[in-house]
Amino acid sequence: MDYHSPYFFGYLIGFVQLLGVIAAIHAVLTVRTAQGAIAWALSLLFIPFLTLIPYLVFGRRSFDAYIKARREANQEMHVAIADLNWRPWVEEALAARNSQSYAALRAMPKLGRMPCLANNDVRLLINGQATFNAIFEAISQARKTVLVQFFIIHDDEIGRQLQSLLLKKAAEGVEIYVLYDRVGSHALPKHYSETLRDAGVHIRAFKTRRGWINRFQVNFRNHRKIVVVDGVKGFIGGHNVGDEYLGGNARLSPWRDTHVQISGPVTACLQESFAEDWFWASRKLPPLMLPDTYPDKGVLCQLLATGPADPQETCSLFFVEAINAANERVWITSPYFIPDEAVSAALRLAVMRGVDVRILLPSRPDHRIVYAASSLFAFEAVRAGVRMFRYTPGFLHQKVVLIDHEISAIGSANLDNRSFRLNFEIMLLTVDEAFASEVEAMLIEDFSQAHELTREHRQNTHRLQQLGMRIARLISPIL
Repeated sequence: MDYHSPYFFGYLIGFVQLLGVIAAIHAVLTVRTAQGAIAWALSLLFIPFLTLIPYLVFGRRSFDAYIKARREANQEMHVAIADLNWRPWVEEALAARNSQSYAALRAMPKLGRMPCLANNDVRLLINGQATFNAIFEAISQARKTVLVQFFIIHDDEIGRQLQSLLLKKAAEGVEIYVLYDRVGSHALPKHYSETLRDAGVHIRAFKTRRGWINRFQVNFRNHRKIVVVDGVKGFIGGHNVGDEYLGGNARLSPWRDTHVQISGPVTACLQESFAEDWFWASRKLPPLMLPDTYPDKGVLCQLLATGPADPQETCSLFFVEAINAANERVWITSPYFIPDEAVSAALRLAVMRGVDVRILLPSRPDHRIVYAASSLFAFEAVRAGVRMFRYTPGFLHQKVVLIDHEISAIGSANLDNRSFRLNFEIMLLTVDEAFASEVEAMLIEDFSQAHELTREHRQNTHRLQQLGMRIARLISPIL
């Protein structure tokens, strides 16, 4: 064939255009949101040379084969633990029925796959130093098992501290299980995991690229951060393992983040979430441990594990339900603000009900396109009466929700489409006035170090910046 012939290029253009049409039809049939389907379909029809490969990598978000396989793996996992007398939660679960505040979240018992449980001890961990000190102290005291799961693990100072501690505990006979996301930890060198594996640590990468047609799939990611020690003490929140979470990145420092330490019946749910992800990665169960007794008093908690394999868009629905339940205030902190229409409507309705709606975002971008899209959504929220703030000292990465005076949620989920529909996320919902007061005090301090966005800020934004925001918003459904 003459590759320099004009006929060849004509055939090539026609073939690519045909593939673009096929991909556009696929997008219309499979992309979950109308905005995302329109964005992909139009770009695939008119500029297929530029968008076919990005669609192969990022666009096929329904990923039916993976979702089906994931659900089957979850079912296998639950069958495997059926004989372990798991979920000994009857009394703790019954206590949730007596909480009027939890009753305001009327959809939560069915929205979450795990029950709301009483008698938990919850400790707020503000920023990286407190978080890693608590995690490392708990691991150093481990006697039987340690479960570790992070979206990102870096081979830097804090990453090597974790590695050294895990090696030490493995040498003492403690069973160690480590799970990291293949995409989030793409920079983790092979020798890091090999060193752990050679010492007897069970370490796996979470990946969704199974089957030749999905080998370029990097859209679904496991964004959860979980540590459980001896089945008794657990950790959940926004921190990954990297020096930047301790202020090691000069451009984003000081890094603002929040984690939670928990013990009590809800740690069984935390182990179950880890077990689902580990079972997907290895088709084996990690060791699951339950204490002999639980405290007879404590905080009411519900673990909400969400992901693309859910039968509904659990993460987005959680935010909608939480906002709709508010009577006095909704305070939310998130590094990214790209709400879908349902969440945007819930925020606007809360303002109309007279609820104090505040959202705290970072003032420094870590992803410029996402930051630009977030800025436009923030300005539109201001027009609707939502009070929007930007945290000024450094990069704000925490994911916190405070509803009225008893309900709070802390975990890994952001206010964006990726958390709503693409990532595996986990949030800890707490119903307790004393703990909510601690969260309130923390957020008041954060808001005191932020500047509030006004309509004048948008008017003073340069026209080219506004254009960039609008272009970023066009692709926000596929970010």
